[in-house]
Amino acid sequence: MNLEQIEQRGMVLLGCGKMGSAMLRGWLADGLSTQAVSVLDPFPSAWLNECGVRVNQELPTNPALVLIAVKPQMMGDALPQMQALGNGDSVFLSVAAGVTLANFSSVLGPKTPIIRAMPNTPAAVGAGITALIGNAETTPDHLDMAEALLRAVGQVVRLDNEDQMDAVTGVSGSGPAYVFHMIEALAAAGQAQGLGADLAMQLAKATVAGAGQLAAASEETPSELRVNVTSPNGTTQAGLEVLMDEKHGLGPLMSKTVAAATTRSKELANG
Repeated sequence: MNLEQIEQRGMVLLGCGKMGSAMLRGWLADGLSTQAVSVLDPFPSAWLNECGVRVNQELPTNPALVLIAVKPQMMGDALPQMQALGNGDSVFLSVAAGVTLANFSSVLGPKTPIIRAMPNTPAAVGAGITALIGNAETTPDHLDMAEALLRAVGQVVRLDNEDQMDAVTGVSGSGPAYVFHMIEALAAAGQAQGLGADLAMQLAKATVAGAGQLAAASEETPSELRVNVTSPNGTTQAGLEVLMDEKHGLGPLMSKTVAAATTRSKELANG
């Protein structure tokens, strides 16, 4: 299967909230025809209604791809609408957290090719990263098609087994929220040291964004980059001695943070 088949047979989006819209924007920007896309969403946004895709209309009978982008809590009501497309040639691609391949197979049928993916919100600016894994019914062509689609909104990695997905959720799926809170905390700390609110926020945003870009572009590891900007007995070292404290620093706090999110992902998968 290739992207041409999506143009020929169509694509269905079950749900098109923030993540679904971010992905759809990327695909349309890459040249996907609006006429190839059918969306089912009970509360379509103004953008969705105006972008030219088919919204809440009759679905194609044998679409190349069905993207499942509804929240896990809504899955029980939404997924049965797609049963008629299961056990056939349509590939199902889910971006719902905590819903396993087995869960989907139990509703859609055991012969349904299903790919589970975990993107993150920087997909909205083409800077996301998505991890994916397919069930036994998926072929290399299916995975290649999914990866080609997902590359429109950022990087893509393939997992060795589905058990890794909970940890991926804890790291990259939920991770942007951790970074956003770090920006909040860094700005608040700047205010506490006498900076104005707007200036502190501008400095915090630019610092985190710039450091991320540098880490992504550099051939040096983050550890090496950290050492490079840490002068002995300087200001950075003074700050890092607090941040890198073995008991109360960022390391143990981040470990607990990711563990909590990973555990919650497992709980969602188990109902």
